[in-house]
Amino acid sequence: MAPPPRPVAEIIWKIHRKLYTGTRGRFGHRFLGMTTILLTTKGRKSGEPRSTALMYLEDGPALAVVASNLGSDRPPAWWLNLQAHPLAEVRIGPQRRRVRGREATEEERAALWPRFVDMYADYEAYERATSRHIPIVLLEGV
Repeated sequence: MAPPPRPVAEIIWKIHRKLYTGTRGRFGHRFLGMTTILLTTKGRKSGEPRSTALMYLEDGPALAVVASNLGSDRPPAWWLNLQAHPLAEVRIGPQRRRVRGREATEEERAALWPRFVDMYADYEAYERATSRHIPIVLLEGV
């Protein structure tokens, strides 16, 4: 099955983020069969908090997320924000945790990428859709 068109996917994720935020994590951790976190970064230009719901995997004590931006040639804003301000917060259900984001090494990415594709096959389509390297980002507790 092909990924949903970009405008549809963006609307779905906006509704999901509002549900996750509005219920303080009581709803939203599981969404459409996926397990998600709510990542809150500091805007690189505005300095304001910016929240994004993302699928994730646990990798030891770290959480791993994919900066796919639905296969766009532009990286997602949350990843640009983390590069400018690596400290962030994640909500996993009702629990909050402070994290520092960093790009996975090539070895870490090689181990994690197949796990992400097994979880959500559309990541392969996203990778084919862009010439941009799609990073995997590790969110490590601070």
